[in-house]
Amino acid sequence: MVAFVAWEAHLEVWLLIAGVLALGFFAITVLNPKAQRLGYEPISKKQKFWFLAAVVCMWVVSDWPVHEIAETRLYSIHMVQHLFLSMLIPGMFVLSVPQWFFELLLQPNSKVWVWFKKFSQPLVAGVVFNALTVILHWSKAVQLSADNGVLHFALHLMIFVSGLLMWMPVIGPIKQWRLQPVLQCIYLFAMSIVPTVPGGWLVFAEDVVYKHYDIPQRLWGVDVLSDQQAAGVVMKLFGGFFLWAVILIVFARWASNEMKKDAATRQQKSTGQTMRARNPSKSV
Repeated sequence: MVAFVAWEAHLEVWLLIAGVLALGFFAITVLNPKAQRLGYEPISKKQKFWFLAAVVCMWVVSDWPVHEIAETRLYSIHMVQHLFLSMLIPGMFVLSVPQWFFELLLQPNSKVWVWFKKFSQPLVAGVVFNALTVILHWSKAVQLSADNGVLHFALHLMIFVSGLLMWMPVIGPIKQWRLQPVLQCIYLFAMSIVPTVPGGWLVFAEDVVYKHYDIPQRLWGVDVLSDQQAAGVVMKLFGGFFLWAVILIVFARWASNEMKKDAATRQQKSTGQTMRARNPSKSV
């Protein structure tokens, strides 16, 4: 049994985090004032919070000790890492970006803008996100990723970008690209279905699916099948529950807004009827 993993420096992670922080600092201190002078809305405190939360989470799941545990010891921790990189962190970054910064970054009507818009369509984004989810949990893909560092980084980048695309129809900075609230709920429910398939497969598999994690030195005494089942639970339940929670929030906000609109309409009608009752001559 292994008590823990040895410390290892990850310079590439530190450089990545430093670069993202530098970009955020530049956007807040330099671009934000210029955008305000041009009449755009400033970066809000909530957007700053989501940006910092995304950077912190990215650092934690990409650096020691999570990286070592996820890639060499426990597949359940790898699944938690995957959940953050594919779903939670991209969502945080999307929430942190104002529309003007997104337009400045991609340049409207540029080739990058056009392609990003195409891949942000609900059907395309959903297919890409779920296809990658299934492929990346294929046993051969997991082994290839473990054996090749460049491929490993590329796959993580792919799931991160697919996560950005997946959130665009729901919370994207371009409001015109978003679905209507009810359609958002249907879309998110569809996103929660496919991951349950490989998740259920891992929970009920009787043999070891990923040979890379079948090693004699077990971290904290967790056997390989228990680790595999825990990974399936993370994918099947926690990922699905998170999306269902978002669905409830979207539906609750939509229902609240509809109730407020109905109340305002009734109030307006009631006020009109009262005015006509007080001034019958004006209603003739």
